[in-house]
Amino acid sequence: MAFKKITKDIKSPTKAFRVVMDMLACDMRTAQRYIDKQRLFCNGKVVSQKSNFLTGAVSLVIFSPNTKGLKPIFETKDFALFDKPSGLLVHPKNRNTAYSLTDEVKYLYGDNANIVHRIDKETSGLVLAAKHREAEIFLKNSFQDKNINKGYNALVKGKIVKDIFIDAPIKINRDYSKIKIKVFIDDSGREAKTIIKPIEYFKSNDTTLVEAIPLTGRQHQIRVHLFHVKHPIVGDPIYGVDFQTASDYLDGKLSKDQRIKLTGAKRLMLHAKWIEFNYKNRYKLYSRSSF
Repeated sequence: MAFKKITKDIKSPTKAFRVVMDMLACDMRTAQRYIDKQRLFCNGKVVSQKSNFLTGAVSLVIFSPNTKGLKPIFETKDFALFDKPSGLLVHPKNRNTAYSLTDEVKYLYGDNANIVHRIDKETSGLVLAAKHREAEIFLKNSFQDKNINKGYNALVKGKIVKDIFIDAPIKINRDYSKIKIKVFIDDSGREAKTIIKPIEYFKSNDTTLVEAIPLTGRQHQIRVHLFHVKHPIVGDPIYGVDFQTASDYLDGKLSKDQRIKLTGAKRLMLHAKWIEFNYKNRYKLYSRSSF
């Protein structure tokens, strides 16, 4: 398990943040973050006020990282770059998630290390992690300010012979009863722009290998944009399939053979290939793997 509970019996009234500081031997800021995340309990009830005085049975849910030996492909004293395999979550989905890339980051660099962006579970490729709070703030701000550029490879259905610039707003889907997708194209959505560049066409199965460069960072942006221009990504079980197929996939009822038959592959054929950013030096780093 990636999460575990530690307990302590508090005899005399002690402020909540001080209890966490004592239990973890950490600073006040770290203690306050645990309370904000509702990880602290007193006599079975969640503690939400940092200055509340606590007595009795106190328990704290902490992240206890597991490791499977995944190492970064590049690192400095401030950040590390991982080449994530398809099928691995970046962050734990909930407290029952047994393993994610976050496990490796915290196992290697400690509790203050954090991943600064995310890619889908089925998307493989580059993920950037900060080793300390200062680097995390800088890199997250760099993403927000669009000072970090990323490029993906995708295998898509159909033939693409020239560059495509997709400018189509994306809106979050709030009604899963009608369509099983997380986002969709809608004029009232948030701005979303993607450049698609063809690399190679494969006549045998009518697919094209493309480079996708997102100019904005919306959820499922590349997937929904390619679906929007009628070139869905091979292996995508949500965008480009019918309602029942998407439902079966989301409910865990779609077998590997069915998925290959209906989508063309056993996984989403999307790979985060390169990343370019400035952190004290200019970096442009490439994945060592592919689909």
